[in-house]
Amino acid sequence: MSKTLLVMRHAKSSWTDESLADHDRPLNKRGRNAAPRMGQLIREQGIVPDHVACSSATRARMTAELVAEACGYAGSIQLLRELYLAPPGAYVEAAQRIDSEPERVLVVGHNPGITQLVCELAHADEVMPTGALALIELPIRRWTELDFGVCGNLVRLWRPRELG
Repeated sequence: MSKTLLVMRHAKSSWTDESLADHDRPLNKRGRNAAPRMGQLIREQGIVPDHVACSSATRARMTAELVAEACGYAGSIQLLRELYLAPPGAYVEAAQRIDSEPERVLVVGHNPGITQLVCELAHADEVMPTGALALIELPIRRWTELDFGVCGNLVRLWRPRELG
């Protein structure tokens, strides 16, 4: 038995409105195009999540919503303030608290925590640019078993610029 963790960095955000707090920055045009493309990829690959947890930041929420719509995810998106600019441990703790036992969970957040999460869980040396999606298979039966002692397998890493 295993679980699948989809790890996504929010899509490209806008810096045009300098009056906005960092937490409130939206996606720019490139981000609004890339996020649904990643959602289509999720649908095409047959890896639609059973649960989505996301940073409460506007750019992460917008990314998660566009991905969810494009991939056909019908559930709610769990917005978590503690995932805003979070270290990798915060993502692990969020996964450990999932009430049900979904097989596939998508987390959407920020660097450097997202890249560190992928590197630590999959023992990989990768970089997660904006909009990137990693698929990690975890040898666990329940999300409560997830910790950094688990040796996950990075099955695939997709970057928006590579999709065309």
